[in-house]
Amino acid sequence: MKRIIGLDYGSVTVGVAISDPLLLTAQGIEVIRRKQENKLRQTLARIEELIAEYDVDTIVLGYPKHLNNTIGERASKSEEFAEKLRKRTGLEVILWDERLTTVAAHQVLDQTGMDDKEKSRVVDKLAAVLILQGYLDKLNYMKKDENREIE
Repeated sequence: MKRIIGLDYGSVTVGVAISDPLLLTAQGIEVIRRKQENKLRQTLARIEELIAEYDVDTIVLGYPKHLNNTIGERASKSEEFAEKLRKRTGLEVILWDERLTTVAAHQVLDQTGMDDKEKSRVVDKLAAVLILQGYLDKLNYMKKDENREIE
C-alpha cells in the first residue's frame, strides 16, 4: 500500500513525516537541513530517496497562509517548492493549510522539558507530523462520510 509524505518547508530546513501504510497516522522521520538557502538540489534529492524508500505516491506540503487567509512570501515560496516537487517527482503535491502548526509544535515541545537547542532540532519534524496528521484525519473523515452515505 502506498504512503503519503508530509513536508514542513522552511528557509533552512524541511521537516519530514511519513504516513503508516493504512494512512491513519503520521510519524516524523527527519529534518533535512540546507547549508545554503538556494541549494535545493540536495533537498529534492533526499526527498526523492525517501519517496522511493517508503513507497510514497502523494506529497502533502505545508502551506503557511496568513491568519486572514492571504498569501504572503512564505506561502509563495511553498508554491514554488511544490512546483519543483511536482516536476522532479511526478507526484501529486497537495498544499495543506499549516497555520499555527509550528506554534502547536512548540507548545507540545515546551511540555517535554527539552532545552531550546533540543527543541530546535525536532520542531520542524513535529510540524511536518501535525501537517500530515491533519491531512490524514480529513482524508479518513471523508472516507467515513462516504461509507455512511452508501449504507
